[in-house]
Amino acid sequence: MSVPTDLRLDPIGVPPYSARNISQTLTPVDGAAQLARTVNGELIDLSDGTSYRKYKSTISCTDQQQPALSGVWPGMELTVDCIVELSYLTIGGSPEREVAGNTADPATRTEGDFTFYRPRLQMRVVNYQQDLAEWDADAAWSLDLEEI
Repeated sequence: MSVPTDLRLDPIGVPPYSARNISQTLTPVDGAAQLARTVNGELIDLSDGTSYRKYKSTISCTDQQQPALSGVWPGMELTVDCIVELSYLTIGGSPEREVAGNTADPATRTEGDFTFYRPRLQMRVVNYQQDLAEWDADAAWSLDLEEI
């Protein structure tokens, strides 16, 4: 049986009917930029180069089944094949992160001058939430992660 999502969470997996119509955000972590204004009003970045160039993510869904979160606690490391795509200018560009997928399921595509790819990120669980509306049989959940 095929899993109806491109999301991969290793080692916990994604149970059937727990991730249809899933959504994911991908944003820079706090501290990625330390912006300040000079005495002349110019906006400058005081951050330490690339050391904080990391992502945080929230994955959320409402479906029929709960996700496989038994035994998952904040701090646990997961390999996440994202559903969110990043893109770059094809000529002269390259992916900034490892590309998700495998040889049977490449996670890249090209449209015009741009290449789109789904990143594979090493992340830690920050928090998660599970909800169930019994009569509606709606199992809602969200998972907050930050890149290592």
